[in-house]
Amino acid sequence: MARTSTDQKPHTPFFSRPGVRRLAPFILITAIALVFIFENRASIKIRLLVPEVTMPLWGALLIAWGLGMLASAFTVRRRRDRRTR
Repeated sequence: MARTSTDQKPHTPFFSRPGVRRLAPFILITAIALVFIFENRASIKIRLLVPEVTMPLWGALLIAWGLGMLASAFTVRRRRDRRTR
């Protein structure tokens, strides 16, 4: 069966797609956060309950950013699971 021009779906612009609209703010905030993280290169002392650790500030910020991303991923997954029930 041959396809005619009426059988095809209408073309949706790239930035109008729901997945892209949801992902664009995430990419923008991530880029800004990474620039901020890697611009802070001084060494600092961090106290972790008992031990005191000396490390670059960018490392501490990167760890905090990663933990925040992990927490948000769990939150989004939990919300999605509640909707399917």
